[in-house]
Amino acid sequence: MRHLLFTLILLSTLFVQAKDLNKPIVSSDAVFEEVDGIVAVEAEHFFKQSKSDIRQWYRTSKGELPNVGNDPDDPHIVGASNNAYLEILPDTRWTHGEKLIAGENFTNTAGEMALIHYKIFFNTPGRYYVWARAYSTGAEDNGLHVGLDGEWPESGQRLQWCEGKQSWRWESKQRTEKNHCGEAYKIYLDIKEKGLHEIVFSMREDGFEFDKFLLTTNKNIQLGADAGPSERL
Repeated sequence: MRHLLFTLILLSTLFVQAKDLNKPIVSSDAVFEEVDGIVAVEAEHFFKQSKSDIRQWYRTSKGELPNVGNDPDDPHIVGASNNAYLEILPDTRWTHGEKLIAGENFTNTAGEMALIHYKIFFNTPGRYYVWARAYSTGAEDNGLHVGLDGEWPESGQRLQWCEGKQSWRWESKQRTEKNHCGEAYKIYLDIKEKGLHEIVFSMREDGFEFDKFLLTTNKNIQLGADAGPSERL
């Protein structure tokens, strides 16, 4: 009970008011902690956005529904961890039938558009496999990039979903020329030093719906259909 009370007090000091659904709901002091080779973070707990003049991330939750230009699919709050998630809006390309406009509704260049930033303290240096929980409804809302401390390594590019449409699903596969649905064990970040690091996700396709992410040194971790491990501040 004492630990729960302490956690609630800590959260109340870090969370801030936000009128707009594209604004952070945690303060810039919010730092998540890796323990025993694993750390999990709710997507909506970013501390800032950047490069957001063309596309931005907007929060959907109970009682909060963004109205930002085109968004063809219904909200997917049911099953979302913490009853909230982010979506890149507006969404102007959700099937192959809509026009692909590079630099607007699609970018294959990691770190170019719609960045969301998180602070994580790593106690354990090493290779961390990146998993993300997302909801995909079509063929053109299922790609994302991830970077570290301002760098965008090849191993963080083109995180891809194909299976599990119309549901929240964990994935950690990289889209390649050989396999457009992604290859396992290729999405990772190398944490070389203990300490504070910045994890950043950037847009690949608009309309992407992002619930939560997980970094783990366990290459063979098995994640079920649920929300997975809890955050640790």
